[in-house]
Amino acid sequence: MLDLIHPFRMALDEIALPVHMAVLSSFDLELPETKMLIVEKEQVVLPARVILFNDDFHTFDEVIFQLMKATGCSLLDAEGLAFEVDASGQAYVFEGEMSRCLGVSSILEEIELNTEIEF
Repeated sequence: MLDLIHPFRMALDEIALPVHMAVLSSFDLELPETKMLIVEKEQVVLPARVILFNDDFHTFDEVIFQLMKATGCSLLDAEGLAFEVDASGQAYVFEGEMSRCLGVSSILEEIELNTEIEF
């Protein structure tokens, strides 16, 4: 009985070089010298916003003080934001890079104010 071998099946020890190396060496080609191109990357920062939600537990003074501490805004701006939160149930109190929004939200939540970051 004849032992038939599939024409495309080869033993692993029969493969000496990777195919692309074998093809290049069979034509006696040398690869051209390659140069690396470095492109400067522009960092795109998408703005995020901190939303403060109204609650029935904190006084206006507590919220105003914490807004000033978290955002660095003036007393007048903090009062306006606190009144907006009270009147509409929520307000955007800060907009900026995500890392800054996380910091602002964290400071507001120190006294258990409810916040959310939107991006």
